[in-house]
Amino acid sequence: MTLAILFGIAIGLALGLTGGGGSIFAIPLLIYGLGMDTREAITLSLAAVTAVALFGSVTAARRGLIEFRAGIIFAVAGLVAAPAGVAIANLLADQVILLAFAVLMLVVATAMWRKSSSAPESTRVVRASMGYDPEDPGAPPCRYNPGSSALQLTAPCSAVLVVTGIATGVLSGLFGVGGGFIIVPALTLVTQLSIQRAVATSLLAIGIIGASGVVAGLTSGRQIDPGLTAAFVAGGIFGMVIGQHIARRVAGPVLQRIFAATMVAVAAVMLLVQH
Repeated sequence: MTLAILFGIAIGLALGLTGGGGSIFAIPLLIYGLGMDTREAITLSLAAVTAVALFGSVTAARRGLIEFRAGIIFAVAGLVAAPAGVAIANLLADQVILLAFAVLMLVVATAMWRKSSSAPESTRVVRASMGYDPEDPGAPPCRYNPGSSALQLTAPCSAVLVVTGIATGVLSGLFGVGGGFIIVPALTLVTQLSIQRAVATSLLAIGIIGASGVVAGLTSGRQIDPGLTAAFVAGGIFGMVIGQHIARRVAGPVLQRIFAATMVAVAAVMLLVQH
């Protein structure tokens, strides 16, 4: 129980500090740290990430940071797709899932490292600002209405949100991850949302998509320990609050690179263990 709380705090800190990608550490901690079965770890991880994300989204909503319409479109697409990810996981051997997950960690780590070099300003979540001109023809497909704070949800904009939401849902159900490492870049790429608002909106989407994956997992026969789940969630919420406060001072390229390097190390260990 104590380890579950400590691991939850670690995941919450990662989520609060990076704004996306932190939840990917949950699976290795639960499997190798608590000795859980792969599928149980995936379901518990998703349950914890969902709860922590919903908590964070409530806080973000109070601050007026969530773009609800874009977030709901994204989330509904992911909600429908998450059970498909669970079904795929049920068909695969544990070793295949863990190998694929290690590869995913390497992909995310590479993306985080590149972002820290090519767009260092995007790693400072709480210091981000609007960086697009609405009159620029090269601006993202989801633009703000002139003189308004509402996004124009055009067909191209909605289509990209749906496609990315589906991909996030499948990954969430398959690996038990939140998908913030996909959602945040997608929102900043196709909308005029600042990094800060994109992270806040992603928390809403992660909460909704994750809930669908948890329900699908439980109805497919998976079981999770309520006590361990509660401890993991409590630690995660506490860690996220602390992480968000720390991020105001230290979030940036160096922090992103530290997390990326840590992911590579964990992925390498997972690959070695499988062989």
